[in-house]
Amino acid sequence: MPMIPLGLKETKEIDFMEPFSDFILEHYSEEPSIYLDAIADITDTRQASRTPSRDSQGVALLFRYYNLLYYVERRFFPPDRNLGVYFEWYDSLTGVPSCQRTIAFEKACTLFNLGAIYTQIGARHDRSTEKGLDAAVDSFLRAAGIFRHIYDTFTNAPSMDLKPQVLDVLVSLMLSQARECLFEKLQLQIESLGLTESSHLFKDLAGEAAQLTYEYNEMHKNIQMNDTHTYLPECWAGLVPLKAEFYKALAHHYEARSIDINADKASLSTKKSQTASNESFIGNAREAMRAAAAANDDNDEDSISLPALKRAHLKEALASHEESQRLQRMCRYLKNKIALAQVIKEAQYKTQDEFAKFCEEIPENEIDDIYDVIDVQVEGCSKFTMSLTGPDFTSYKIEDPFKRLGPIAIFSARRHWTAPRCVRLQKGSIGYHDVSNKALAASATATDCHCHCPITSDGQELPCCLLKDEIESFGFHVRGDAPVIISHVEINSLADLGGIKEGDFIVEIAGIDVKWYSHQQVVRLIQSCGATLELKVITPMDRNYLKPLSSKGSISTLSAASSSGVSSGSSSPTGTTTKPKLRCKTSTKARLGSVSSTSWNPFRRTPSLAKIF
Repeated sequence: MPMIPLGLKETKEIDFMEPFSDFILEHYSEEPSIYLDAIADITDTRQASRTPSRDSQGVALLFRYYNLLYYVERRFFPPDRNLGVYFEWYDSLTGVPSCQRTIAFEKACTLFNLGAIYTQIGARHDRSTEKGLDAAVDSFLRAAGIFRHIYDTFTNAPSMDLKPQVLDVLVSLMLSQARECLFEKLQLQIESLGLTESSHLFKDLAGEAAQLTYEYNEMHKNIQMNDTHTYLPECWAGLVPLKAEFYKALAHHYEARSIDINADKASLSTKKSQTASNESFIGNAREAMRAAAAANDDNDEDSISLPALKRAHLKEALASHEESQRLQRMCRYLKNKIALAQVIKEAQYKTQDEFAKFCEEIPENEIDDIYDVIDVQVEGCSKFTMSLTGPDFTSYKIEDPFKRLGPIAIFSARRHWTAPRCVRLQKGSIGYHDVSNKALAASATATDCHCHCPITSDGQELPCCLLKDEIESFGFHVRGDAPVIISHVEINSLADLGGIKEGDFIVEIAGIDVKWYSHQQVVRLIQSCGATLELKVITPMDRNYLKPLSSKGSISTLSAASSSGVSSGSSSPTGTTTKPKLRCKTSTKARLGSVSSTSWNPFRRTPSLAKIF
């Protein structure tokens, strides 16, 4: 029995080079030439996915392109504007084109083609072996899982083949075809074992065939009720009811073979014994009638002989075969299918041979004419439990081709930030130099900066050189990983004068891209820069990143490489190098206590003493 594969959707060629390059320059403020190879790779992958091979390589190609679309969507498709890229696909059932600018439509169409390839692989497997049947079952279940994933994930698709009612029919069709393969596998197992007279195995085959009949009948009703037949191929509308009649015939055929007419002799002997026992009630007619009624209630089928039941199943099978042939002749797309006609005729010949064999064993004149009106049914039941196999995207992992732009959670099309600013800070403190004479250094410090060194519990003063990290800091603290964030900027410090704001992202240090650097790596890099620190920072427009930290010791806990210093850019904001007074800092609470909070302006370059940046 032939299977129903799906055709692939077609699409037009798209060149991502120009729109992606413009977006990188505008949104990320980076040089697009760095990413030309990545953009070209995505364009070539999409071009290849238009005509994938119908095998495992084609499956891998579509999975790779689908996973690339995840990064493309996050990096280049903002929700608030149109990028200028339109995805146009042709319906696989009607050929009608549909066009959308959303990446979700592109992903849904790619998944549909992936499921269609699985249907073609499943229909092409050699079903004359158990191995080929197992592979076909796996392919059909994977196709059903993909169509179910589209049904559950993507909504409001403009294409007909992506409508929910069509996807529901496709899922049912793939599951039924998988069950067909399991039925054929059970047939092969019985034939290979030579169990031609095993009644219970024929009973199993009859139940499986009846289940297929039920599923195809329900599918046919579903197609007719929701008007899906108006845009489904006509051959589908003919093949689905044909398969329902064909498997109905097989169900009655195997049900007839499961009936052992030799067992009818035992039933006849049982009836004779019951008649003899009833004769013992001569003289007591009431007791004789009660015994006869009890014997008939034990089994309703005792009133019908097994040969008559078997003949009724065989005649029903022959009638269904005739109906399936009629349905084939009525469909203009199926009437010339020689292979399909051959399958139906071979099944009919087997039923006719079984009926002829039955007539030789028990002539029809020995069966009462009243049994010709017996209505026989075969209950559908299955020993197999099938489950959908959803798409396994993790088996085809790829690396972000635009990884250099930064972590995708921050540097995406949904986020907005100011253009990168270059800041140059230079230490000018006298205490920064490595002075071997501590007394001279302390004297110079006390003289020039009027420093009051703290006193320990035993009454000794601590020299300023021991407070080097506090005195010689650039005036900012950092926290977080990839990217590292400015957590605090000290008032009137070098960082403050240089235009660094609280909540800024550090994207570059001394010409090194640090968007992927951890907290510890950034700290070590800042410490290794010495007296001069060149930064490139950006200010996010999303205020979620700019929430000030708690003033109860959290800044000192999260502070990382605080260094010290003096100017922004090549010179200070006033045009000259500034040397602030050397002072000993007290505590974090004291520093934050005098700072008041006002509205935040990301474009303000002049520092304010009454503002938290």
